[in-house]
Amino acid sequence: MKRLLILGSTGSVGTQALDVVARAPEAFELVGLSADSGWEALLAQAREHGVDRIGLADPDAAARAAEAWTDGEVLAGPEGLARLVAESGADLVLNAVVGSAGLGPTIVALSEGIDVALANKESLVVGGELVMALSEATGAQLLPVDSEHSALHQLIAGEQATAGPASIDKLTLTASGGPFRGRTPAELEGVTVEQALRHPTWAMGGKITIDSATLMNKGLEVIEAHHLFGVPYDRIDVVVHPQSIIHAMVSLCDGATLAHLGHPDMRVPIAYALHHPERVEVPVAALDLAAVGSLTFEPADPETFACLRLAREAAVAGGTAPCVLNAANEVAVHAFLAGRLSFTGIADVIEATLGEVGTGRVHAFETLYEADARARAVAGTRVEILA
Repeated sequence: MKRLLILGSTGSVGTQALDVVARAPEAFELVGLSADSGWEALLAQAREHGVDRIGLADPDAAARAAEAWTDGEVLAGPEGLARLVAESGADLVLNAVVGSAGLGPTIVALSEGIDVALANKESLVVGGELVMALSEATGAQLLPVDSEHSALHQLIAGEQATAGPASIDKLTLTASGGPFRGRTPAELEGVTVEQALRHPTWAMGGKITIDSATLMNKGLEVIEAHHLFGVPYDRIDVVVHPQSIIHAMVSLCDGATLAHLGHPDMRVPIAYALHHPERVEVPVAALDLAAVGSLTFEPADPETFACLRLAREAAVAGGTAPCVLNAANEVAVHAFLAGRLSFTGIADVIEATLGEVGTGRVHAFETLYEADARARAVAGTRVEILA
């Protein structure tokens, strides 16, 4: 039985993870749950699953939860979440926190030698080499939860077990293309929040759905794949695949390509990470290719979707550039969701912030926190200029 801590349990990944856990009660002991500010939903989950220790990133929400709940302990703020992880005694932490706020819990878990099922790609986008070095130093595993990286993890593990890493030529991440696939830059002017939130394939939270609409999500995934699998950026490709049946592909030195296929259901990669190295049944229909009919592919358009281009440029620049990119994107997406910035303004804010802040060498995690703060201040000013 694994002792499991779920961070971000009230979000899309967190709620689906609880579904996976409920289907295998003999496999897990839940030792804690956390959320950002949704304390009522978090308390309901804690009561349903018999959890007596929870954390809330928002101190005000934590205070309300503490008043309403006498059955356990409520920890507040980033320091509280760090304590929740460090004192959990967990074997595995599922980090489904949204945004760069997830970096701290990843650092704490790895420092304690706890394996991390990683649904927070920003931990690697921002933390990069430092996070991977910490994982290697403590021996704690990073198990990817994103469907694309889960697919690559499975494909690469199988190939390395037989032929070794030298046989891998290229990694390919697939993208649905989001709700604006095929649009021209001019056609993206005036896009509304409601339109951008209509993802054609996946049901996700607001921030990641907007990232998928701008293709920033795919850019962040390229950076994550680089760190997870040690593959250079010029050997990581992105292809648009509207059906979302193929999640990732690995091209080999002999000209063969291995692909991971399945219906788009996040419970599959979640179950893979939580139960690893075992596999369990998941209530997802078996893939019937004849019923699917056809699988189509097209190149990603980095001119229309400038965020993908900016992510690649920041990735190649290295240093603090990916951290600056991520911080500016979080500020810009928040402003768009709040109606203070246009859809195309998201990329404008990010590009301007990267140009002003630039990149520097990363010496320690503190360097990243400083770059993040600087980028958020600059991005906030740019939003006000464009508003």
